[in-house]
Amino acid sequence: MKTVNRYTLMAICAMALTTSSCDFEEVNTNQFEMTEEEGTRDDFAVGGLITALEKTVFPVGTQADDTDVINQYQIAFHLSADSWSGYFGQNNSWDSGNNNTSYFLKDGWIAETYKCTYTNALNAWKKLKKASEDNNTPEVFALAQVLKISAWHKALESFGPIPYSHAADATMNIPFDSEKDVYTAMFKDLTEAIDVLTAKAENGVSIMKNYDAVYAGDAAKWVRYANSLMLRLAMHIRYADNEMAKKYAAQAITQAYGVMTDQKDEAKMSTGAGLVFRNNIQWLSDQYEESRMGTSMVAYLLGYEDPRLSAYFQPVDESCTYGIEAFDGEKYQGVPLGHTKGQNSTYENFSKPNITASTPTYWLRASEVYFLRAEAALVWGGEFGDAESLYEQGIQMSFDENGIKSSVDSYMYSGKTPIADVVSHWRYGFNNPAPCETTVEFDGSQEDKLEKIMIQKWIALYPNGQEAWTEWRRTGYPVLHKVSTNRGSSQGATVEGGIRRMIYPVSFYQTQDGKEIYDNALKLFNNGNGGQDRSDTRLWWDCK
Repeated sequence: MKTVNRYTLMAICAMALTTSSCDFEEVNTNQFEMTEEEGTRDDFAVGGLITALEKTVFPVGTQADDTDVINQYQIAFHLSADSWSGYFGQNNSWDSGNNNTSYFLKDGWIAETYKCTYTNALNAWKKLKKASEDNNTPEVFALAQVLKISAWHKALESFGPIPYSHAADATMNIPFDSEKDVYTAMFKDLTEAIDVLTAKAENGVSIMKNYDAVYAGDAAKWVRYANSLMLRLAMHIRYADNEMAKKYAAQAITQAYGVMTDQKDEAKMSTGAGLVFRNNIQWLSDQYEESRMGTSMVAYLLGYEDPRLSAYFQPVDESCTYGIEAFDGEKYQGVPLGHTKGQNSTYENFSKPNITASTPTYWLRASEVYFLRAEAALVWGGEFGDAESLYEQGIQMSFDENGIKSSVDSYMYSGKTPIADVVSHWRYGFNNPAPCETTVEFDGSQEDKLEKIMIQKWIALYPNGQEAWTEWRRTGYPVLHKVSTNRGSSQGATVEGGIRRMIYPVSFYQTQDGKEIYDNALKLFNNGNGGQDRSDTRLWWDCK
């Protein structure tokens, strides 16, 4: 039997929402990862682990996985961050409305988030670490480090302290590290990985080409991705540690290969390594008939007359009488966050995501990088460039990424603002005022400009709700429609503040050893002054 972190085991067991025992052999087996026997038999022992680790950055599967991976994604991300970010509403209200979308954090659901953001990557990463040491292939471990951080920063930004510095230890009792310590270690690990990968890129060496589903072994693209990831993480912490943020943001931008600047640089899971991956959201929309447009997207996309509207969402079904006519002549409508109306035909006919089974699952795109650079330039200036120019390039890149040919200048200087979204119905109706009066034009105070950068970044990030939720918590932008019903007040959630973090699964403190480590983890909140395991406890970087 393989050995993993005690908290990994308990988090997965908690999904049953009971305190009964679970099959340790089963929970120690990551479904994304081939077994040792399969790896030896097919000679894929190392290459297969690379593919397996890539499949954990966001849960993504092929048709052969049936709906298992789709269900994992829905529970771990779509019914939480994807909805809290304002991107999606749901044509359902599970457990009579007592679920994540109404801010009541279901233990089994948050355990799945922990599993998908932390546990699923653990074993593959540990095996790659050992294999690289045994085979003297540091480039394999460098790639594994980049992939590990790509997954684990989501766990860090969802829960707070996580096991990091001792994650490879051969013990089940692994202590948690503070958020600041984890970020510091991630920057160190990324720096070292980039150095190794850069040397390979300069010599034209491919890395695990046949097993790399993202870049087909292109070391130069991996360096640009790793630098862009470093820039993302640096900007995440700028309110908490300005000096560290500026240092690593500058390092990422000025490194030999730099950050993403071209659409071809984007990191995504679509086809590769001999596999064809399916988009989870398409199934949730078209087969489960649950995923729908969020009302905040209605407010901004229709208000700005944003040409990405039809690239992101479909018009309402002909039978829907509640659509708002948009600038393209079609009608669109979103579902409010946190409604408790059950599954109903009214919301079923609202706007679906314009996502097909073959739409890639994006990790990080060039448009996001331009907006990260625009924020860095706004705050620090100098070597970071001109904020307005980078802001405009971010919009242009997002247009390009979505096949939009419209003029960026016309969009920026239209003077349009977000709109209200109101549906009059005795049971299913809602009244959401315009979230703000902010235009697209890059003018006003520094805070005004930051809001504009973040609004456009939010639009460009769609449908990556995990990153959008992080940025909304960090900066307060964009202003989103409030939840219709707050069922999570006992856990700390408020209508105004939303969910600031996920609470740890209850299984973390159900044993004596677990309770001790769990209690020590809580002491790491608030810069070591301690904090409560509540959904309103702010994480280290959420301090604006």
